[in-house]
Amino acid sequence: MAAETTHLNKEITAIRRADGESRTLAASLPRLVLEARRIAANVIHGLHGRRRAGAGESFWQYRRFVSGEPSQNVDWRRSARDDHLYVREQEWEAAHTVWLWPDRSPSMAFASKGARDSKLERGLIVTFALAELLVAGGERVGIPGLMNPTASRSVIDKMAQAMLHDDADRASLPPSFVPSALAEIVVLSDFWSPIAEIKTILAGLSASGAHGTLVQVVDPAEESFPYSGRVEFVEPEGFGEITAGRAESWAEDYVTRVALHRDQIRTETNKLDWLFSTHTTSRSAAELLLFLHGGMMVSKTSVGNVSVKAGRSA
Repeated sequence: MAAETTHLNKEITAIRRADGESRTLAASLPRLVLEARRIAANVIHGLHGRRRAGAGESFWQYRRFVSGEPSQNVDWRRSARDDHLYVREQEWEAAHTVWLWPDRSPSMAFASKGARDSKLERGLIVTFALAELLVAGGERVGIPGLMNPTASRSVIDKMAQAMLHDDADRASLPPSFVPSALAEIVVLSDFWSPIAEIKTILAGLSASGAHGTLVQVVDPAEESFPYSGRVEFVEPEGFGEITAGRAESWAEDYVTRVALHRDQIRTETNKLDWLFSTHTTSRSAAELLLFLHGGMMVSKTSVGNVSVKAGRSA
């Protein structure tokens, strides 16, 4: 009887927690959607050009006509300017799929006084804004295990609705699936998962040759460990709690372990030629959006004056 009562209490607690989480998310989504659209509009629109010749609408370059090509390929107006025949090439604009995974696990709800948003809010804002940009640029966007790829102009609304009606466990890492070789994958998480779990997910997502970016979204307090005195730390995902008598004595070891964890993640992403970056919620969401958008520009290493390099913090 005692075991049954304990199980029932746990179930009631889980239901209340899930209900509270869904209500909080539902209440905040309209603001997050508006913020995402504002940021997307202010950053940059479109992800069309692949800087290759092919089927598309944007002019890329003229090239010399090659013997054996169909004569209708000749651009007679340009060719009339001198003694050579020219072909007008269009820029290749083949759409591909971008999979976005915003971590919505309980640990993402944390926000200290120095943060602009909670980790969850920041991850959703950037995910929504990036989806808006990508669709505007002709790409298809999906969420693994939650939403099939779509090029709908109402992509943000579709994503928000899919999340609101999602009754599955809130996993920190994306589910195992096999993306196409040309797909892009963006995972926004605090990545406090064990390195073994991260390696397993990376191995599965990259097996087909897909390219990806991991962004560790952290709170300023998680970055600097500004605690002192007697502090009780509670693990938000049910793994217990621990009390520090003099929390300040833990700071050095904490910073060292965080650096080691990041080095391990970076080592794995470097093996795959993926990008890894860190982002603190005290910084601008637009900065992270620029980094992610720039990282997807094939054969480019910058967006405006923002350099994009593997391992860079955004």
